[in-house]
Amino acid sequence: QVQVVESGGGLVQAGGSLTLSCTVSGLRFDTFAMAWFRQAPGKEREGISCISWSGGKTYYADSVKGRFTISRDNAKATVYLQMTSMKPEDSAMYYCAAKQYYAAESICSTPDRIPYWGQGTQVTVSS
Repeated sequence: QVQVVESGGGLVQAGGSLTLSCTVSGLRFDTFAMAWFRQAPGKEREGISCISWSGGKTYYADSVKGRFTISRDNAKATVYLQMTSMKPEDSAMYYCAAKQYYAAESICSTPDRIPYWGQGTQVTVSS
């Protein structure tokens, strides 16, 4: 059984930093591209940062480019999202997702094709 579990969400002040983690079990992690999506109330789901299954390629949405960094540790079956210079508009539910053998930009742009999702972790940025 595949499990995708996010952690690290919370309340942070504007300008602050937060790191999310996503640990996966039940699949061969090193063959899966990983994605971070977010969705705020009343807004569409947005693929903000993704990393290829090899870890060699990353993708960032313009809204987070230069502020967020995605990385993965295949030995720990974990993907991370380091968030810095956070803004109130970063407030959302953050979801981790996995799809096998996918390119970074592809997994970020095709959420309907992703089979495995976590339950999400809430991030709130106060002004």
